[in-house]
Amino acid sequence: MAFLAIAGALVAIGFLLIAAFLVFSEHRVHVLGYLPYLLLLACPLMHLFMHHGHGHQGHGRHTGNKGPSPMAEDRRND
Repeated sequence: MAFLAIAGALVAIGFLLIAAFLVFSEHRVHVLGYLPYLLLLACPLMHLFMHHGHGHQGHGRHTGNKGPSPMAEDRRND
């Protein structure tokens, strides 16, 4: 029974790949026309998602220690 599920999944993936190729080949001009706008949209999205962890180590902790953060010590040991 597991073989049929795997075979069915492979058939579905193959069908989706063929459909994606045919749609792209028919609408290539439209897709490539939006490409500059998608690149401009990617800049703020990457900024938003890639700067997620910067500067959030000390929130909620007020120890008064002005020394280097534990993250800086970990980087020096690498």
